[in-house]
Amino acid sequence: MKKNPLVVISLVALFCLGSEWVSAQNLDEKAKAELPQRQDSKEVTQLDSAEHAENQQDELATTANREWDPWESFNEKNFELNRQLDRYALKPVANAYKTVLPEPVRKSIGNALDNLDVVRRLVNNLLQIKFDGVGREVARFAINSTVGVGGLFDVAEKGFNIEPSDRDTGQTLGKYGVPAGPYLVLPFLPPFTVRDFFGFVADTAMYPLSYFIPIGATIGIGATQRINQRAEMIDKTDGIEENVIDLYGSVRNAYLQHRAAELKR
Repeated sequence: MKKNPLVVISLVALFCLGSEWVSAQNLDEKAKAELPQRQDSKEVTQLDSAEHAENQQDELATTANREWDPWESFNEKNFELNRQLDRYALKPVANAYKTVLPEPVRKSIGNALDNLDVVRRLVNNLLQIKFDGVGREVARFAINSTVGVGGLFDVAEKGFNIEPSDRDTGQTLGKYGVPAGPYLVLPFLPPFTVRDFFGFVADTAMYPLSYFIPIGATIGIGATQRINQRAEMIDKTDGIEENVIDLYGSVRNAYLQHRAAELKR
């Protein structure tokens, strides 16, 4: 199997972080174990007891926060790197791409690339026992690959009202009880939790064209997809950086909340 160099680099970075995660977990577990032992020796009123319980909950919440982002310093550096890459490279290219290609052409490119990603959605619908999603993905691929001219046109949704059922391996692992693990930001990649990162690696391995075309062409397709997605988001994201005080924290919290909501679907 051809290996995506970004995935290999990311795996090395993740391995290097392993010992830090274990250390952070051990410290947090120790803190949790000590919390119940912090009791006043004297008798307290009912109000004092309630206040004490509330303080314990706050301490536990702080400990939990450290657990899901113990690599904050490392993540913030990579987040800033990715932000600068977006500002000075990806966004200008996406702007030029948007200027040169009209919206219908960009939409068709996005449809075709999305149609090729059917294996990931189909497999994860099966693993999550979402048979309705399985049926929809099979029907969408058959209709869009034929009537939709190789997926350039989403005839399944526009003509037959068959909506996509987006499922990924990170969701599947969560459905089977695998914990999310710490939040993780790596260079050139979107944010993850550790669970979602391994899901991303599995999803990348399920991309069918990577087994039939050279790795350079695979990277080119991935870059085209990223530029196309960024071009569609330009108008929606303009001005956000200037209006958000803690951009890193806002992105992190939005991502974690979004993934938690997806697990409930």
